[in-house]
Amino acid sequence: MSPPLVKAEGKGHSVGVMESLIAWMILTFGWLLPLLHVALSPRGGSWRAQTNVRCPFSPRLGWLVLVMLAGPLGWLLFMKARRRPAGVRS
Repeated sequence: MSPPLVKAEGKGHSVGVMESLIAWMILTFGWLLPLLHVALSPRGGSWRAQTNVRCPFSPRLGWLVLVMLAGPLGWLLFMKARRRPAGVRS
């Protein structure tokens, strides 16, 4: 049995306060903070694409797209990829 919903004062909506808070926390901690971390991290790569590659995205923009689409999983991939030294990748 689900817990009773708390009515918002004067709005006529039956959205629970906790459900709204949980949704905002998921949005903030699952997508917005990881996007901010990738955008501001000094190890995120350059903002410009290299001239000798066929991909139009820069490394940082590619990570931002990955984090936007995959959310926390994309951020964990970013964290794992950035921990390894450049010569150890396989």
